[in-house]
Amino acid sequence: MKTKLGSKFWVALVIFSLCGQVAWVVENMYFNVFIYKMFNASAADISLMVGASSVAATVTTLIIGALSDKVGKRKIFICGGYITWGISILCFALIRVDVISAIIPSTLSAAAVGVTLTIILDCVMTFFGSAANDACFNAWLTDSTDSTNRGAAEGINAMMPLVAILVVFGGFMGFDQSLASSWTLIFIIIGSVVVLIGIAGIFLIKDPAVKATENNKYFANIIYGFRPSVIKQNYLLYLCLGAFAIFNISIQTYMPYLILYYEVSLNMSNYVFIMAPAIILASVFTFFYGKTYDKWRFKRSVIPTIIALVAGYVLLFLFKGTVLVFIGSLFMMCGYLSGMAIFGAVVRDLTPPKKTGMFQGLRIFAQVLIPGIIGPAIGAWVLADAKKIVGGDGTEQFIPNENIFLAALIVAAVLAIVLALVFIVIHKNKNNEFVNKIFYTLPEKVANDDITEVE
Repeated sequence: MKTKLGSKFWVALVIFSLCGQVAWVVENMYFNVFIYKMFNASAADISLMVGASSVAATVTTLIIGALSDKVGKRKIFICGGYITWGISILCFALIRVDVISAIIPSTLSAAAVGVTLTIILDCVMTFFGSAANDACFNAWLTDSTDSTNRGAAEGINAMMPLVAILVVFGGFMGFDQSLASSWTLIFIIIGSVVVLIGIAGIFLIKDPAVKATENNKYFANIIYGFRPSVIKQNYLLYLCLGAFAIFNISIQTYMPYLILYYEVSLNMSNYVFIMAPAIILASVFTFFYGKTYDKWRFKRSVIPTIIALVAGYVLLFLFKGTVLVFIGSLFMMCGYLSGMAIFGAVVRDLTPPKKTGMFQGLRIFAQVLIPGIIGPAIGAWVLADAKKIVGGDGTEQFIPNENIFLAALIVAAVLAIVLALVFIVIHKNKNNEFVNKIFYTLPEKVANDDITEVE
């Protein structure tokens, strides 16, 4: 017996998750292309931008997550956050060489200023986006589901990053990304859509019954998840978050450079047509695979995702032919998305239900901050000696190479070792009622209120 969720929940989940991921795809993948093409950014610039955004996302999620717990509301933060998030995206339409050159002194480099402004505004945009999506939308999703339906919900939520990539790929096909005017129109379209979704949420989202925190120690609540006593009580959550962080470090080692690798290194001007089928297949796979968590629990469902991810890395590192790149990309995407679904589900199951907002910052530490700093830095280090091409204006641009997948593979090997240790800890505690419920018992109907911290 599963706890049934209403149609409004599923509509809100799909729309807000997809729209949020479209905005994040533009930031995490296409901002890299934007500053690369418009301002000749280096791998170090891209790494700095991703790292700065990760810090902004984490701090925001800690602050706003605890605040939403304090007031006992999610909807106002989600809708208001999406609206201001969209407005901040619209502001990127003004970051152009011609606009910058007309304002700054001639002694300054318009390209260097453009990179700096992009990084700063990216952090501002991330504040609004993380407040709405990372802190409150994810807390709302945790509040609204339980152990009987969380895998299915996470399957949909986790497939949205690649569905968003497909939407953005398809939407960007008609744009010449070497033209500033194309980027202006792109930012206007994406920003406007995010604003409209925020307005739609006023009518779609229903606040779950979340009781406001009784104490007034707001700043203490921000750091609640870092207290030694809390870590000791919820040690399984922290072990899984640690493994999740390594998983995401592997992903972030290559992801910021992925589109540039396809387009610049492999000369795939039609990479959209090659990647679209892989994205569709991986998304469908994840939609169904996410449900296996509800049946198999964590251990049996996470191992195949790591195998698929590793297989994708090996193929992408060894081969450059279109067919094998497609197959490698398909395996990599299936492992990435299904892994996000399984880790996301177990983290939600292990999160104390009455403190979901406070714990969203910890999730962002594992999903965004640590991977966003370490992963791109590894990628930039690997690409430090990459070949360069000289443009018609005399500027140099680096050429990403296949070594980013080798580096990601090494990180995945570390993940396998860490997961083995996590499995040992779980097995040693299998007689604990809570551990058995989360990791071994096939759920019949487990209400959210029945899930508490490990004593």
